[in-house]
Amino acid sequence: MKPPRPRISRKSASIAENLSPGLDSKSVARADLLQPMRDWFTSRGWQPFPFQEEVWQNYLAGESGLVHATTGTGKTYAAWGGPLLRALHEEQKLVDAGKKPSQKAPGLKVLWITPLRALAADTENALQAAVQDLNLPWLVERRTGDTSATTRRHQRERLPTALITTPESLSLLLARADAQEQLANLECVVFDEWHELLGGKRGTQAELCLARLRCWQPRLQVWGLSATLGNLEHARDVLLGRPTGQRMAAYQTTASQAYVGKIVHGATSKSYAIDSMIPPVIERFPWAGHLGVRLLPQVIERIEAARSTLVFTNTRAQTELWYQAILKARPDWAGELALHHGSLDQDVRRWVEQGLREGKLKAVVCTSSLDLGVDFSPVDQVLQVGSPKGVARLLQRAGRAGHQPGALSRVVCVPTHALELVEFAAARESLEKGHLEARIHRSKPLDVLVQHAVTVALGTGFRPENLLQEVRQSSAYHDLQADEWEWVLDFIHRGGEALRAYPDYQRVDVVDGEYRVTSQKVARQHRMAIGTIVGDASLSVVYRSGARLGTIEESFVSKMKPGDRFIFSGKLLELIRVYDMKAYVKPATGKLGPVPRWMGGRMPLSTELSKAVRHKLDEARRGLFLGPEMEAVRPILEVQADWSLIPAMGELLIETLKSREGYHYYFYPFEGRLVHEGLASLFAYRLAQRLPVTFTMAINDYGFELLATEAIDVGRAIQEGLFSEDQLEGDIEQSLNAVEMARRQFREVARISGLISQGFPGAAKSTRHLQASAGLLHDVFTEYDPDNLLLRQARQEVLEQQLESNRLRETLVRLQGATIQLVELPRFTPLAFPLMVDRLRERLTSEKLEDRIRKMQIPLEKAATSRQK
Repeated sequence: MKPPRPRISRKSASIAENLSPGLDSKSVARADLLQPMRDWFTSRGWQPFPFQEEVWQNYLAGESGLVHATTGTGKTYAAWGGPLLRALHEEQKLVDAGKKPSQKAPGLKVLWITPLRALAADTENALQAAVQDLNLPWLVERRTGDTSATTRRHQRERLPTALITTPESLSLLLARADAQEQLANLECVVFDEWHELLGGKRGTQAELCLARLRCWQPRLQVWGLSATLGNLEHARDVLLGRPTGQRMAAYQTTASQAYVGKIVHGATSKSYAIDSMIPPVIERFPWAGHLGVRLLPQVIERIEAARSTLVFTNTRAQTELWYQAILKARPDWAGELALHHGSLDQDVRRWVEQGLREGKLKAVVCTSSLDLGVDFSPVDQVLQVGSPKGVARLLQRAGRAGHQPGALSRVVCVPTHALELVEFAAARESLEKGHLEARIHRSKPLDVLVQHAVTVALGTGFRPENLLQEVRQSSAYHDLQADEWEWVLDFIHRGGEALRAYPDYQRVDVVDGEYRVTSQKVARQHRMAIGTIVGDASLSVVYRSGARLGTIEESFVSKMKPGDRFIFSGKLLELIRVYDMKAYVKPATGKLGPVPRWMGGRMPLSTELSKAVRHKLDEARRGLFLGPEMEAVRPILEVQADWSLIPAMGELLIETLKSREGYHYYFYPFEGRLVHEGLASLFAYRLAQRLPVTFTMAINDYGFELLATEAIDVGRAIQEGLFSEDQLEGDIEQSLNAVEMARRQFREVARISGLISQGFPGAAKSTRHLQASAGLLHDVFTEYDPDNLLLRQARQEVLEQQLESNRLRETLVRLQGATIQLVELPRFTPLAFPLMVDRLRERLTSEKLEDRIRKMQIPLEKAATSRQK
């Protein structure tokens, strides 16, 4: 039974008569216009938080802004209440005027942008519940890649009142000729999980779409929702199209960009319990990757004690392995244990998500595919296998348990090697202090702008001067130069300097001064290519019957032959054949095979977590082992202190050792894998300029090893500029073959900008074909159009993203001011040992590697034990 329709008092109605984007928020509060939502909350046994009412007031006053609140505290209804209240007020005005409100669903008023399709269904249910209970004649629907053809057809004819969609689907909407007409009544855009979009090209795509919507609807209100951001002002400014940082002062802003917007902080009463699973035996010489499954009995025990558990891993391969390990240990959990990651078929993922909602699953092993705001109320525990690599990521995952206001969110961290216990302790301390990672938006990626320009030309068409003014209303392109814009126009119209002789690259025509797509072939290709997500080409994994299991990357399958077995979707499968971008399989029995590897599996420690780890080690240096994790790793760190030292804040530890392999140099900046990769190559290159020497490198999140064929005077090299920032980009390009890296990166740029096509459904192109096409274009541009702006962008992205050059530069500055602790070692230390293992891992099988490590650990453990005596 529905609750009675909330009534607006006469006093409220008198204010509602003048409701406009300029209404003062205090007037809204005095008029008590929020009562209908309060009544609805009461009917559900809830009470709105003050931050939710603050957002409602701000919305009714015409404001835009950012809501930052912990997971499970009601951000969705904070953003949804404002549009509903405005609709109720408008209906009440009609009633008071003696008119009957229409029962027909109005056109599109609210766009709700979500970064994950998995969120769309839950969001639709939540929004629809309020609409139904309040008896509003609104139609709420979603539009993603999973939407049925029937629903798509209806939406082409008429959009719902509230549409939940993704940035890619929003761009597709703008590619319609009638887009402006369809969006004529749009009042509000909400970006759910804004932090997920902010740091990447999908966020840039969203910024450009928003700039177009603001051009059509100057009074458009925009709200972002996030739970895990460390730089709220920056995130708000990007959302509202304001210039950020130094650019804010350097460039004149428009009236719309001068508007500041609101930041609303959510309820702070959310409770988190972050525990660590302490191994019963701590090895004093740990190495990465071997410890996790050893803790399987304790993991099973934790799962047994809880009602429903999410077991998070950092990679899809780990998800498959842990699922197999748990199922083998507890076969009686078959049917109650599931796995979930982005490469599984959508029907499988939906089944798992529904099972979680209904409380039918004991545990689900998953990746970041379940990180975000999906509400699985029965889940009361989260296990995090391995380092979370970032403070915000741990907070996000912890919030999957107890995903309701006032509920406790519990996460248990499971180390895959002993030193990760330090990271767990550091992450907990950072959360307690409220230190989260910042997300910085991309600046002027021209491949995204090229795609957007073609999208607009395909939709309503544009005049160059108008679209330039519009694009500059976005934060990412606020300082877009006139010559850069002219280059973009020439590129989409004539193919640029090098391709003007090829009609296929002349995608946009100029008709009476307007840029338009007139070719149906170009229109069809562009609609299929809209989006900025680029990965290795994927093959569908299917049974002979046609049943689909999901997708794996072509690079994995290309190394297999018929009859080979592998683990996927929690099953042991045998490859039958590969045909037409499909890998046909059948169930297999016997010995388990390999697990597919997906791109992007190794994440670096974030800046915030790296800093927190250095702080915990600084405490240990001073004899403070605070918390169960630090007490557990105390034997390891005591050996480290005895044979070398524990680096303090403001110090750089460099360990040296001579062995039969050569001369070992271990550097410990504690800045994460990507920065260390850049530093190791940079230092090796600079040292090799001093004398002829060959280096072998090993890298992890704590430091890196340079194994040299000749002795190096590291102290003198430091004095002579080893840590210098001078010639940094040039030295990096020389040391890392950055030209070849940029050549590979160019494939992404070429795909997003429309230079190469991934094909059509049923006729997808292979990764080899795409890379060859992109490589050919890269070489053509390099020779005939060396100033091509897309080439420049590819090189810049290699430096900024793959090598974290800005963070690398900051690290060099920090090291220049650090006290250098140069220690000659008698033997490998606990910090050096895992680096040495990582180097051996590159040339030994896993069985041989483990045997070799055991033999190496014996004398080290013996020496450490004699030290204690």
